[in-house]
Amino acid sequence: MKPALQLRQSQQLTLTPQLQQSIRLLQLSTLEVNQEVARLLEENPMLERDDDDATPLYAPGEIASTSSAGSEERTSPDESPASREEVNDNWDEPSFAASSSPDDEDEPRSEVAADSPSLREHLLWQLNMSSLDARDKKIVGLLIDALDENGYLAQPLEEIAELLPPELDITLDDLETALVQLQNLSEPGLGARDLGECLALQLKVMPQDVPGRDLALGIVTQHLNLLAARDFAKLKKALRCDDAALREAQSLIVNLKPKPGAEFEDRVADYVVPDVVIERHRGSWRARLNVEAMPRLRVNQMYARILQQRGEKNAQQLSGQLQEARWFIKNMQQRFDTILRVSQAIVERQRHFFEHGEVAMRPLVLREIADELELHESTISRVTTQKFMLTPRGIYELKYFFGSGVATETGGTCSSTAIRALIKQLVSEEDAKHPLTDSRMSEILAQQGILVARRTVAKYRELLHILPVNLRKTL
Repeated sequence: MKPALQLRQSQQLTLTPQLQQSIRLLQLSTLEVNQEVARLLEENPMLERDDDDATPLYAPGEIASTSSAGSEERTSPDESPASREEVNDNWDEPSFAASSSPDDEDEPRSEVAADSPSLREHLLWQLNMSSLDARDKKIVGLLIDALDENGYLAQPLEEIAELLPPELDITLDDLETALVQLQNLSEPGLGARDLGECLALQLKVMPQDVPGRDLALGIVTQHLNLLAARDFAKLKKALRCDDAALREAQSLIVNLKPKPGAEFEDRVADYVVPDVVIERHRGSWRARLNVEAMPRLRVNQMYARILQQRGEKNAQQLSGQLQEARWFIKNMQQRFDTILRVSQAIVERQRHFFEHGEVAMRPLVLREIADELELHESTISRVTTQKFMLTPRGIYELKYFFGSGVATETGGTCSSTAIRALIKQLVSEEDAKHPLTDSRMSEILAQQGILVARRTVAKYRELLHILPVNLRKTL
């Protein structure tokens, strides 16, 4: 067979650097986008932050449009070329927090948490202020270093004694004495070896005339497992008490601190910057971009003019950086426009949620939004991951509004989120003395036309961190 040359035509998808960057920016979170912007600002002199009062790409009150595929490059007729290369950025503005209100935005939460002493620092300060002699302070200090983050002594004293060098001459009796000194050093409960001892230490410091104290002390030292299992019949028999006395003791125990050391942990608020804000506008719900989450960028005009004067041959590096800056600004514009379009499409389908809450959530899949906006499902998945929506009901990830459905008797479907909300509502309204079983909740939902199996109710209940029926029962 003789060798020969043949021409063939074929189609092949090639991801250009610009398209790769567009896809990558779409899947980044707001924090990661800001980090990417900071990196490019440092590396590319053609890109600069726009701190002027120039016209932003998106006005604060702009409403989303879900119609045309070419809406990524919307510009008004009177915009200048420079303004079309801008992306909003309010780096110095305060960001939204998931649990904050506008009145407390300026509170230095993280600084307050950082200045608070740790558990070890607190106990060492208490130890130095005590009247113990130098040797006792050193032994108590050893036990302080052995405490875990909850204030428990997880390691047995026998093991600690074996690990100590013989020349220190510290016996097991010395450690037991030091443990008692540690437990009386600060807040009651610190230095306990288990939950029962922790609760008992807190009960012992209460006045003896506190109603239910002695009975509660007997429960935590001898019958804590029965209380955890809500086996009130065995508890009353073992303690020889009535319902009223047991209820009184249980109330004391419930108000104790099972993790006394946890309050010394540094708690820094987790801030979430929402990408879009949902507002009610003339009777309908609309999405708008959050200007605080949008970097404000533009091409450096001084360098651009220098490049134009010198020509391409003498400034190849600057020319490449100029093209990179233009690509980045355009891809950022497209990123925010896509987020806005997807958010508005979600809002239009879940408008009942914004009016009535989780019980009104409807089933929604990525394909439904992708078909309407003429985008790929993978694009919708990237847009809805780590992108957040500020609503009157709180801050939610865009992915939260998607979920499967369960068939109803009327032939429709009910969102799994709505079913979980109904289960939470049923549990909150149940009789604590006779809590609802999973089977009973399944029957109640069936009476409302929602066909859910008992095992499905149990799965949703566990996802909501709701205890089983025997552990929810009270006196």
